[in-house]
Amino acid sequence: MSEPVRTSVRGKIVLVTGAARRIGRQIALRLSSEGARVAVHYNGSESEARQTAEDCGGAELFQANLESVPQIERMFREIDSRLGGLDCLVNNAARFTKIDPLEVTEQDWDFIHNVNMKATFFCAKEAAIRMKARGGGRIVNISSLGGLRPWADHSHYCASKAGVIMLTKSLAKAWAPQITVNSVAPGVIPFGEEIEPEVAQMIRATPAGRPGSGAELADAVVYFLESPTFITGQVLAVDGGLSLR
Repeated sequence: MSEPVRTSVRGKIVLVTGAARRIGRQIALRLSSEGARVAVHYNGSESEARQTAEDCGGAELFQANLESVPQIERMFREIDSRLGGLDCLVNNAARFTKIDPLEVTEQDWDFIHNVNMKATFFCAKEAAIRMKARGGGRIVNISSLGGLRPWADHSHYCASKAGVIMLTKSLAKAWAPQITVNSVAPGVIPFGEEIEPEVAQMIRATPAGRPGSGAELADAVVYFLESPTFITGQVLAVDGGLSLR
């Protein structure tokens, strides 16, 4: 019987999409502190991305509009050229809007799905091509509690994140055993913004009795990037038990 294959992020090249701010920044900082070679992706938040890169010890910056597959492909070629390949991908970039389903337009739908679903797939595809050439790799897709539980005024968003979860599972089957593909589903994780009444209600309903933190989410990402290759196609809700409601 073969021994479990574990790895460490130390020295690994890890791309974090949407790493300029919020959850993506927290993930990038944690990976850097663990010794990973972090590649910081951003689209429009250049100043914040530069700060994240500096705080990661001078990480490489990569700009791309993830709505565009040609730009995704160009970004991965730049990673090849500047970093020499890729070991891990954290698909974090996402969009979030609140709209009554009766008022959702095609533009609203595409605004969400072009990043949350399309970009997640094509980034994973480009990463997997490189990981297979290196003998293996790890992919973590950031989904959401909204992909596990329905939210009335976020149907377009919930559909996109439920899609990320099923995409995670199907790609885990497609790319096993060389590449593991897992997902982390955050619950309520504020970042200093004013908490709306519905969010406050979710916090009150959370069995843990509090919101989560970016550091706790980053812990889950590191777990999947370092866990045995026998763990794949899984979804870990980092939500204080809220998904149990």
